[in-house]
Amino acid sequence: MSHVSKISVALTPEMVDLVNQAVESGEYATSSEVIREALREWKQRRNLPHHERGRLQQLWAEGIASGPGRFENMAAIKVEARRRLMEEQPKIAG
Repeated sequence: MSHVSKISVALTPEMVDLVNQAVESGEYATSSEVIREALREWKQRRNLPHHERGRLQQLWAEGIASGPGRFENMAAIKVEARRRLMEEQPKIAG
C-alpha cells in the first residue's frame, strides 16, 4: 500500500467482537485487514450491474419462499455433499 489514510469509524460492540474474533482466530492478522476486506466486498457488491443484483434478489426471494430446507444444519449439508462426492468418484476415475 503506497498511500494509506487513517480514518476513525464507530462500530457497535457486536461488530467489534466480530472483528476481534476474526483476528484472534488467526483468520486475519489485524483488524485493519478485516475492515479492508469488508470494504472490498461492499465495493464489489455495489458495482454489480443492476440486472445481476435484481437476479440475485429474485433468487434469494424464491429460496425463502420455497420453505425450509431439508437439512437441519451445516454438518448435515456437508455429510450429503461428501456422500454425493463419493458417488461421483467412480464416474470421474472410470
